[in-house]
Amino acid sequence: MVITLRCGFPLRTLLCALSCILLTACTSLPPPEIRGHSAANEAGASGWQRVSLPAGQFVLASWLPESAPAGDTLTIYIEGDGLAWISSVDVSPDPTPLHPVGLQLALKHPRGNAAYLARPCQYVSGDEARNCSNVYWTDKRFAPEVVEASNLAIDQLKQRFKATRLVLVGFSGGGAVAALVAARRHDVMQLVTVAGNLDHVRWSVMHNSSPLTGSLNPIDVWRALENLPQIHYVGGNDEVVPRAVAESFVAAFPADHRPAMRVIEGVDHGCCWADKWSGIYSPPEK
Repeated sequence: MVITLRCGFPLRTLLCALSCILLTACTSLPPPEIRGHSAANEAGASGWQRVSLPAGQFVLASWLPESAPAGDTLTIYIEGDGLAWISSVDVSPDPTPLHPVGLQLALKHPRGNAAYLARPCQYVSGDEARNCSNVYWTDKRFAPEVVEASNLAIDQLKQRFKATRLVLVGFSGGGAVAALVAARRHDVMQLVTVAGNLDHVRWSVMHNSSPLTGSLNPIDVWRALENLPQIHYVGGNDEVVPRAVAESFVAAFPADHRPAMRVIEGVDHGCCWADKWSGIYSPPEK
């Protein structure tokens, strides 16, 4: 039997995390500033720079190449939920990721122009952290205002690159945001998710956790995505967002319009997508 706590993670995952804390003499998590510096250094090493994008009621952080030629197609990588919880009952005070898989994927983009988009309240502080209530990385992580902010930020990135077509790639909860954004746009040529939470109702039931009240659910907008080319990557060892979540989403489509789903063996939720990315994903041709 697998016991699941409020945060939506199996007990054995939580026990592993707690063991790591005990083994490091209860060392505290790195603060948001350190997490931000780490991401900036990783992006900077690849020649990417940070930009702030005012978008609706939020300011979203983004990284993009310091110099990139204008091009018709832009691929935008959307980050996961980040550090939403620090224990089974304690909400994180800041959702900036410990390990930004979405950013790592963006930096490994195989071909063409790419940019990275953080989720609301990640990598921001001071005035840029306006409206950053913790509901936006817990129950309302996919709320309409979150989707709208991401959509507005994507408009700005598209304009910066003078692009006409978009590919949206979302990791984990960023996959949900990518799908919800794609459903309202007409310039997306492909939707890609990596360990994407594409049916959070199914996900909550599987983990015996509270539903994400206030959040939109990607499976509910399948009709708007029916004719959009898609591929959904699932980690064969992923216990955080198991393959059944993607299978639920795919099964909502008519049999002749079901999106592609690909299981990558030997990969769990966080490891090691970036290492394998250039070998498993090929951007669409122009």
